[in-house]
Amino acid sequence: MRRLILNGTVVNEGKIEELDILIENDRIVQLAHGLQSVDADEVIDASGLHVFPGMIDDQVHFREPGLTHKGDIASESLAAVAGGITTYMDMPNVKPATLTLDELEAKYAMAEGRSAANFTFYLGATNHNLQDIQHLDPRATCGVKVFMGASSGEMLVDRIDTLEQIFAESPVLIATHCEDTPIIHQNEKAYFDRFGDDVPMEWHSTIRSEEACYASSSLAVQLAKDYAANLHVLHISTARELSLFDAGPVENKFITAEASVHYLYFSEEDYEHLGTQIKCDPAIKRSEDRAALLHAVKGDVIDCIGTGHAPHLWEEKQNTYFKAPAGLPLVQHALLSLLEHYHNGMLDLETIVQKSSHNTAVRFEIEKRGFIREGYFADLVLVDLETPFTVEKKNILYKCGWSPFEEHTFMSSIHMTLVNGQPVYQNGQIHSGVCPGQRVTFNREPRR
Repeated sequence: MRRLILNGTVVNEGKIEELDILIENDRIVQLAHGLQSVDADEVIDASGLHVFPGMIDDQVHFREPGLTHKGDIASESLAAVAGGITTYMDMPNVKPATLTLDELEAKYAMAEGRSAANFTFYLGATNHNLQDIQHLDPRATCGVKVFMGASSGEMLVDRIDTLEQIFAESPVLIATHCEDTPIIHQNEKAYFDRFGDDVPMEWHSTIRSEEACYASSSLAVQLAKDYAANLHVLHISTARELSLFDAGPVENKFITAEASVHYLYFSEEDYEHLGTQIKCDPAIKRSEDRAALLHAVKGDVIDCIGTGHAPHLWEEKQNTYFKAPAGLPLVQHALLSLLEHYHNGMLDLETIVQKSSHNTAVRFEIEKRGFIREGYFADLVLVDLETPFTVEKKNILYKCGWSPFEEHTFMSSIHMTLVNGQPVYQNGQIHSGVCPGQRVTFNREPRR
């Protein structure tokens, strides 16, 4: 199958230029001017549209196995593709948790033939599964996920000797959730004593505080330096934490930082009207933190942008403070929210593409994805910067059926998304039954 995309404005590798793209089966075979006369089975006219490499999301919770009343691989991957995300990395805190090599491979088997987007899965760390981490094939996973806080039971890694062993011996990138659990518990007790169970949401960012984030992030960075570990700190939420990371090209770093789209978009002022809809861990914090994170994206201190997509049922979110679960659905509207920063003059298109696609592919050593290049997989999103998109109940694709962006009109829209050369979403419509997602491969060698 040969598809030809004509007249699109390609945003790729720091350049914006009008180029035509010839796709054969799942690969880009030619990228050039003036391909109108090339034979193709299908011609896609991208006049007036910008063509991005598909977004690569380095952290999602698609809830399968065991929590599929909230979401599953099929439903959430379709929502992701509708939002311009063509590759995702799914988290291990499911039921059963993905803690062994067998459970990791079983999860890959669940996604085969069911995922609209390309997929890879993290192996979860515990205080007791160091042997599985040691024997992990670096080409089998995007990384090892370490919850250094904000978790409970076996998924909380809170023993310093275990953390030292993981940082010393993991053969792959270590992705961390960094919050200090004792500090959070102390704050929770103080606010429970004051308000009981129904703590006003405005105090969430004080309970899951800047101090809790910095204490854990600084420990992770120090461990990475002590053991020459490959560290990626997820969802930075405070200005203070930015001092832990260096500016510069992602290729030169073994300690990197990620910002999730909601920390770049919302602030604690939004708790008043959105309440538990935007309750998440770490907490969304001050507008000053949001401004600092956006500045860090522009200044190459923040290396990657993901979503942290974590759906819960609407009914679950209507509980009081301590009972309402943390997390919000984001994949369908993540890229649109980033493009708001373009329209507002905060981020240019080249930076959005670099941080949401190029850098993530480089950081995780993903093979032949994340760029618009000849020989690379044709994971592409055609963006209309001039046509608004209003989020309505009827066009929300998450299994949970709600979005914190409901009734908001974004200034851009996703016109089409192609995964491995195959259109999956076009002009508001999902191509029914199309699941071209592939297991992601990595260009990696063991660290030692």
